[in-house]
Amino acid sequence: MPHQGTTDPLAGHRRPDGFRSRLAFAFTKALRFVADSFFAKRYGHRAIVLETVAGVPGMVGGMLQHFRSLRRMKDDEGWIKILLDEAENERMHLMTFIEIAQPNWFERMIVLFAQGAFFFGYGFIYLISPITAHRIVGYFEEEAVYSYTQYLKQIDEGVVENTPAPKIAIDYWDLGPDARLRDVVIAVRADEAGHRDVNHALADAYLEPDRDAARRDVIRALDASPALAPARETA
Repeated sequence: MPHQGTTDPLAGHRRPDGFRSRLAFAFTKALRFVADSFFAKRYGHRAIVLETVAGVPGMVGGMLQHFRSLRRMKDDEGWIKILLDEAENERMHLMTFIEIAQPNWFERMIVLFAQGAFFFGYGFIYLISPITAHRIVGYFEEEAVYSYTQYLKQIDEGVVENTPAPKIAIDYWDLGPDARLRDVVIAVRADEAGHRDVNHALADAYLEPDRDAARRDVIRALDASPALAPARETA
């Protein structure tokens, strides 16, 4: 099931506390500037392009962790499933917003370019520094939470019409038959908050002396936390 956490999605800011974290934070802010310049406040169209990119890290990270497990001939402690579930969840975000925003041909071309460029760029970063890669995703998701909060504000103020939720969203998030766009955005924002916290936790695990034990601790935390465990399944 999708993320159903009850904690405040805006309360999870992670202050950069080292070179890799600062680098990831600066990189994220640079991309945020580009997104703001291009999409301004068209959050539905922004979501289509950004969710295309957001679906890349989980798949790339899961693939590289898969090969790492094969090389080491050791269990991955559940890490691969976390990452692949995240990629699938982001893909469902994209499928939902395609129904809502109906991208034009130019935005579809941007999607193709952005996805290809980010696939190779993120893959290179993950090979060189998985910590930095997971920090980047953590900060990406933090920005996504802020963007969806602004999207909600536009809906509440009547700037964006609160249209009926598409069927794909109602089925995926198990929303009521009368669900509206606002309900979808709230569900997506909760997912993004879960991705944010999970990726920062995965980055932290790399900093522990016993990395394998730290991985197991992350999995146990995901299983025990009502705010994070669902993110393991689809987030």
